[in-house]
Amino acid sequence: MNSKDPDGGLLEVRPLTPSERPEALRLAWAVFLEFEAPDYCAEGVRSFKSFIDEPATSGTLTLYGAFIRSEIVGMAATRGSGSHISLFFVNPGFHRRGIGRALFEAMLRHSPAGRLTVNSSPYAAEIYRRLGFTDTAPEQLQNGIRYIPMEYIGNQTR
Repeated sequence: MNSKDPDGGLLEVRPLTPSERPEALRLAWAVFLEFEAPDYCAEGVRSFKSFIDEPATSGTLTLYGAFIRSEIVGMAATRGSGSHISLFFVNPGFHRRGIGRALFEAMLRHSPAGRLTVNSSPYAAEIYRRLGFTDTAPEQLQNGIRYIPMEYIGNQTR
């Protein structure tokens, strides 16, 4: 999918090639460190790093990238045949430009029956709610990772 970035650059959102995956995961790690890690205990930071570094887990994900002028400015990943969002990060210099929404729409197009779930960090929960997700349970804690289970069901009146 191509569209215009508000600054005039062409925004391209597409599935990533195997050679682009490492750069996308580096972006995820950098954004995680800046915005989410400060609210996590050491175990949670280690758990997240292990998840993105372990090919047995990250290698099974479907990764999407958002590019402006061939620079990756956002990334997202799904698992479970495209029904669960595992990673979703946008370079902070590109926040509030529709890049997250474009990534979300790409994932939604590839999800079964227009339904997506996510275990949102507390930091990102409001962003997911603006995209149309609803909480399905209270905040949880597992392996030091704080999250709120959420769900998006397309074409449904809320």
